[in-house]
This record gives sequence, C-alpha cells and structure tokens, in this order.
Amino acid sequence: MSDLLVDLGGRRSTRQLIKTLGLPIPLPQRLRRQAGPWEDRPLHDRNIVVWAHGELTEALASSLGAAGANPFVDGDLRPFATHGEAWARPPAEATDAEPSRPHALVFDGTGLRSVDDLRKAYDFFNARIKSLGTCGRLVVLARPPAFMKNVQAAAAQRALEGFVRSCGKEVGRKGATANLVIVRDGAEARLAGVLRFLLSDRSAYISGQPITVSKTVRMSGETPLVRPLQGQTALVTGAARGIGAAIARSLAREGAHVLCLDRPADNGPLSEIAAEVGGTAVPVDVTDTEAAQIIAAAAKPHGGIDIAIHNAGVTRDKTLARMDESLWDMTLQINLAAVIRLIDELPVNKNGRVVCLSSIAGIAGNVGQTNYAASKAGVIGVVEHLGPKLARKGVAINAIAPGFIETRLTKAIPTATREVARRLCNLSQGGLPTDIAEVATFLASPSAGALCGQVVRVCGGNFIGA
Repeated sequence: MSDLLVDLGGRRSTRQLIKTLGLPIPLPQRLRRQAGPWEDRPLHDRNIVVWAHGELTEALASSLGAAGANPFVDGDLRPFATHGEAWARPPAEATDAEPSRPHALVFDGTGLRSVDDLRKAYDFFNARIKSLGTCGRLVVLARPPAFMKNVQAAAAQRALEGFVRSCGKEVGRKGATANLVIVRDGAEARLAGVLRFLLSDRSAYISGQPITVSKTVRMSGETPLVRPLQGQTALVTGAARGIGAAIARSLAREGAHVLCLDRPADNGPLSEIAAEVGGTAVPVDVTDTEAAQIIAAAAKPHGGIDIAIHNAGVTRDKTLARMDESLWDMTLQINLAAVIRLIDELPVNKNGRVVCLSSIAGIAGNVGQTNYAASKAGVIGVVEHLGPKLARKGVAINAIAPGFIETRLTKAIPTATREVARRLCNLSQGGLPTDIAEVATFLASPSAGALCGQVVRVCGGNFIGA
C-alpha cells in the first residue's frame, strides 16, 4: 500500500521545496531494506565509528571485522587491528580520519559506573549524531542494571535506556534507528549475531528497543552466517497472506522447508504460497482439536519441526460494552489458546526456535480492542513463562510485537486514522510485512540463541507503549 508522504519524501526536489517554504509537513525518509538471502559480510565497506572504552572491545573488534565493516575507533586500536588483519579491515583512529557520514555509531557503555560517567555518552554522540548517515544505525551496549554492585552503577546503566529511546526519536527523521543491547556477563561471545543484525539493513523498522543478550539457551557448534536454516523444517501459521506469507518466503530463502498453515477456507492462496516457497500446504484451523496431529503428520517426513512461528490471529473490534461474547471468545481462542495448545502438543526439535506474534496493542492497549489486547498480552506471558523451561532443551522462545504494518487489514482502516497511525513512530511511517519477516527469520536462526523470553517490538519506535 502506497504512502504518499514517503513517496514525496523520496524526491529530493520535493523535500527541498517543503523546507524552503517552511511548511509543517513531515516527509519521512524511505527506509533502506535488504533484499535477498543473508550475506557473509552484511556491513561490507560500511563506515562505523566506535567508542571502545568499555568491557566489550574484543567482542566488538571481532564482530565488526567479520561483518566487513570499516571501524573508526575512539579507544584501544589493538584488538581491532588484530581482528581486522584477518579480514583485511585495518582500523583507523576516529579522531584522525573520521568519516563525514558514517553508517553507524556504536558506543560501548558497559563500563559506565556513575552519573558523571554518563558525560562520556554525551561527548561521543554530541559531536557526531548530526553526521549519522541516512538510514544509519546508533547502537549502545550496556550491562543489566539489576546486576550492578551499587546504586550509582545501576543508575548509569539504566539511564542508557532513556538516552537511547530519545536518540531514536531524534534520528528517526533521517530513517535512522537507535537501539540498546544489554549484554549479561559471560554472554559476550553471543553479541556478534545480534550486532550484525541490528547494524544491517534488515533491522530497518526496529528502533528505541532494549535487547538482552544472555547465555540462557544452551548453544553448541558453529553459528552459520549464510543459509542459517538449511535443512530445517519450519511451521508458519496464518501463512496464506500478509505477514505470514512474508515470513514463509523469508524462511524458505534461508534454506528452511516451510509448512504453510492456514484455515481450509483459504486453501487457494495457501497452496499458492506453499508452491512458491517449495513448502507444504497444511489447510487446518488452529483451533481444530486435531490440528496438532495434522501438523505433526505433515512434518514427520521432514524430521519434525525445528522452527514454529505462531502468526495466525484475528481482530474483532468493539468497545467492551458493545462486544458480543462470541467476539471475545473467538479472538482469545485463535490468538492465545491455540498458541498455548500447539506449543504444548507440538514440541520442536532440540535447539529449535519458537516465535510468537504479539502486538504493541498487547503492551499499550487500544480502544475497542480489549479482546485483542488481552490475547496479545497473554502471548507475552506465554513467552516469558516458557523461556527458562525451553532454554534447558536448547530451545529459544521469543515474541515479536509489530506496530502499524501496511497490510490488507490496515488498508481497510479509515484514511485519517491510518495517517495518524503511520506518523506515531520515530520513522513517521508504517512498517512492511517484510520487516516482521526479517525479525522472525533472525529469531528462528541459530544466532537467536542469544535471546530468550523476550519481546522484540518492530514498530519503528512507536510513541505508544513502553
């Protein structure tokens, strides 16, 4: 669905005219998104300025070098030189040869232990944030505040979240994003996959979000950087259209055999998407009491299920006083009860991944959506409760909370309401189904063993909710 302001914003002449006339019309920057399969070096020749005075210098040097970045370092160059030599990526000192329009600014704030230390974040970004490139990335690294030894350190680490959320609102007008990565002690080796994703163009609609890297999930062996889902079997519910179809395409692109599930009434488009991705169509309603057995039978020839993406859902909007009980029951059964039942009756294989689709409505609520918001908040409860239990089996379960995504459902929203919804985020535009698909694919990958029991908001830094 076309967004007129994004289309106009893509024309330099129009942007200049609006600026010259001083008109109060927001012209969102068209986001740069990555097409095609994962690449070995997603940051190839991207200039990244790094403040490397924290505790993660070694992890940063290794991650950025392997991803193909050109690091400009404020801090100890030696680790970057050592790792850069292996990848023919020699570092430079930021103060001597800093690029004018860097792709990313990365600040290692893990060593900040006082209010006065926060001045270091100010100094680094104050001098550089205006120069961040179009559709660039701002990433701050931190430690969990709850694990700090004193109140000053806890305050400093927690302050970084508010700092990052505010930065996201300031850089959003140029299509850039800002995110916080909280790294627990001992999980430094798992930072690379998360950093590669957040600094790449595949994270275009994630902004203002804290993501925690931990060792909660058992991981073993090498983490593949390309075709990460090769040989795996993935289930995608609600796969006939929109977000579900985009997820099916993305998983198949990375090597997975996809079991595309949707209700029998949608067997036509379901069969088409299954044929397109070389997968298997599974026409069954998720609320069917025999759904798990039918899915298991479809998965058996492929070795069972390695990845389960619980995407199927409905909206049945009415204010609570006017809501018929059938609308409440249908929404809760499809969006929540069916998810719980399928997770219970369809265990994924060892080292598997489970991804559940929640919504920012489940975090902030919406008028006329008590049923939908309750169901999506319930999904978050499922993920948070099952996270530690599944982790012991090497299985990572996480949720995605989409914001305003341009689909056939949002196309039916009244024009004025749709325009307001589009502008209520840092990036001043709606997301696309591919934005959700990219995050789902990342969370389905081996690299996502760094995350467990978390909710990743894909909302462009929506102003509604936390």
